[in-house]
Amino acid sequence: MSGFPEVRPRRLRRTPALRRMVAETALRPSQLVLPMFVGEGLTEPREIASMPGVVQHTRDSLKRAAAEAVGAGLGGVMLFGLPETKDAEGSGALDPAGILNVAITDVVAEVGDGLTVMSDLCLDEFTDHGHCGVLDPDGWVDNDRTLEIYGQMALAHAAAGVDLVAPSGMMDGQVGVIRRALDAEEHAGVGILAYSAKYASAFFGPFREAVNSSLVGDRRTYQQDTPNRLEGVRETRLDIEEGADIVMVKPALAYLDVLHAVRQAVEVPVAAYNVSGEYAMVEAAAQRGWIDRETALMETLMSIRRAGADIILTYWAMDAVRLLDA
Repeated sequence: MSGFPEVRPRRLRRTPALRRMVAETALRPSQLVLPMFVGEGLTEPREIASMPGVVQHTRDSLKRAAAEAVGAGLGGVMLFGLPETKDAEGSGALDPAGILNVAITDVVAEVGDGLTVMSDLCLDEFTDHGHCGVLDPDGWVDNDRTLEIYGQMALAHAAAGVDLVAPSGMMDGQVGVIRRALDAEEHAGVGILAYSAKYASAFFGPFREAVNSSLVGDRRTYQQDTPNRLEGVRETRLDIEEGADIVMVKPALAYLDVLHAVRQAVEVPVAAYNVSGEYAMVEAAAQRGWIDRETALMETLMSIRRAGADIILTYWAMDAVRLLDA
């Protein structure tokens, strides 16, 4: 059997150093974005039961966490604001003293240019019905009335100092309306990270707890339908035509094929959101001793990178940095 087999790929797997040297995919802290929740009126961080290790921050703890993110070399943070009161129009989203707007200002003052500060631009946290837009008399989300509010919301975030606004409501034309609103008010430097291919997913479940969701019904009339891959690419191209600087696929794991297709189709940076349900599954299984947590989380993030994501939004961002440094 001398000389057989002639090709032995295992030679390059023999030691950790060899494996590192020939690794095809790399993950850097600067490619990671940490989503963070801040609750109006909180005096201490509140744990989120379905997302172990994740909290609803106070304004002070949010600033501390943002400073830690800078120290870890993360690429950015994505901010979600949780108001104490809600109404049908989501008016708290436009209030300069509203929780998300003051949180943006808090974090920008804390981190300066050391971190990219991003804001979720959507009404679902602010409406008493929990939908991403305002409703018409028949209870349907009114696309064009919602766009008007999104434009105003973008201006509020820009005035607060945000680097990137991230429209996540999946309203038709949202990127174009936001881009025109920003440019008209001399905020041309504020970028848009568009939730371009966002699917109506069961993996958003724990997020509902994280944002104190008031959702009545579901979002299937505006978020994308699970079987559709080409639609995700089409939506992404439309967002780029309207002025998106970065595009995103959400969720990540169940839509790695969509992520890959988007990466192949566009020339702008592509992000993916490693969502709450994906996080919670690993955490729950690890707590029961069914899987190794650290190996599983790094394998998850590497799969998202391998599929084509340039940027990953993940609740494991700080854990990943620690493991990359190990």
